[in-house]
Amino acid sequence: MKKLLCFRSTELRHVKMQIVYLLVHKLQFAPPSRGLRLPSSLVSKGFTFSQGKLNLEVTLDKETYYHGEKLAANVIISNNSRKAVRNIKVYVVQHCEVTMVNAQYSRHVASLETREGCPITPGASFTKVFYLVPLAASNKDRHGIALDGYLKDDDVNLASSTLVAEGKSPADAIGIVISYSLRVKLNCGALGGELVTDVPFKLLHPAPGTVEREKAQALKKSKSIERSRYENSRYVSDDEDNIVFEDFARLRLNEPE
Repeated sequence: MKKLLCFRSTELRHVKMQIVYLLVHKLQFAPPSRGLRLPSSLVSKGFTFSQGKLNLEVTLDKETYYHGEKLAANVIISNNSRKAVRNIKVYVVQHCEVTMVNAQYSRHVASLETREGCPITPGASFTKVFYLVPLAASNKDRHGIALDGYLKDDDVNLASSTLVAEGKSPADAIGIVISYSLRVKLNCGALGGELVTDVPFKLLHPAPGTVEREKAQALKKSKSIERSRYENSRYVSDDEDNIVFEDFARLRLNEPE
């Protein structure tokens, strides 16, 4: 199907326009699930003049997520080194490749940083599930974010992952190639450096006729009604009570489900 994919960028080489619109052919809907294997990554880091390693394992609860859906990442840290982990950073990263100009860049579309359980001292372990929701509404003021539509649209989503037909290589894709990954960083201080891993996943629309599609449409309708009520309420009066209601309504509209 045809989909208008647009994004704002000021860092693409050989591209002087601030706003670029390209018409690309993309498969926007999630294919049927073909397995129960969960995306995961296991990495280790050794340190100079220090015995033992720092181990990091990250597992997502599934491979394909729908727009507006919450991602759950199970993070397991085993510190068998002599260094301590000071903090943990978790990101959802959007990767964009513009094949016409051979340009690539990445943007964080959701993030969190925590010191819970830190410092993770030598010999200690840490396990926690982190939740993130990548939303276009949280990135409308940032440059370089690829979207499925226009910024002015209330129901605009982040650009869907680019799917490649079976038997074809991702390198054969022409236009803008979009992919996503969940990135976890462990900070071990100025001398210890960082331990980083990425777990790829797909971000797509539910296929037409599915239960997930009906839920997404119902949620979109509910958001539209709330936004209409919010806009109407802004012009009732200017007293203090309405100002408080306006702030509350704005929070509800931006709150992920």
